[in-house]
Amino acid sequence: MRRKVFVDIDKCLGCRSCEIACAVEHSLSRDLHKAVLEAEKPYYRIFVMDAGGHAFPLVCRQCEEPECLIACKSGGISYDSELGGVIFDADKCVGCWMCVMNCPFGAIYMGHIRGIAEKCDLCLDRDIFACVEACPTKAIKIIEMEEVDG
Repeated sequence: MRRKVFVDIDKCLGCRSCEIACAVEHSLSRDLHKAVLEAEKPYYRIFVMDAGGHAFPLVCRQCEEPECLIACKSGGISYDSELGGVIFDADKCVGCWMCVMNCPFGAIYMGHIRGIAEKCDLCLDRDIFACVEACPTKAIKIIEMEEVDG
C-alpha cells in the first residue's frame, strides 16, 4: 500500500501531539507513562516547526527520487516502490551525515542516542500512523499515492 503523510498547515495548532505520539510509538514500551521512565529516551521522527507564526509538522516526504538515497554511500537508505517510501536501515548507517545534509526538507536528523540518521519509518506495523492518530485537528492525514497521482 503506497501511503504518504499529508499535512494541512492551516489546521495545525502547534500542540506537538504528533511528536509525543511518535516518540511513544518508537519507545520500548509503547506506553506514554512507561516511556518517560525508559533509560533510552524515545525520540520522535516528526517535528513541529514554526514559520512566520504558523506551526507545521515536518516529516519525511518519502520522495520518489530521494536526495538522501543518492547521498548515502553505505547502503543504509533505499526506496521501496511498492510501499512508496524511503526505507532506512540503521544497521547499515555509518553516521556520516550525508543524508542529513542532502535532504532538501530537513526531515532527516542525527539520532540523539546512537549517532546515526533517523527519519519517519511510516509506522510500518500500524494501519494508521501514530502522528495521524494523535492529531486533534486532523491536520496530518494519510493519503494513498493514487490520490496524489490522479
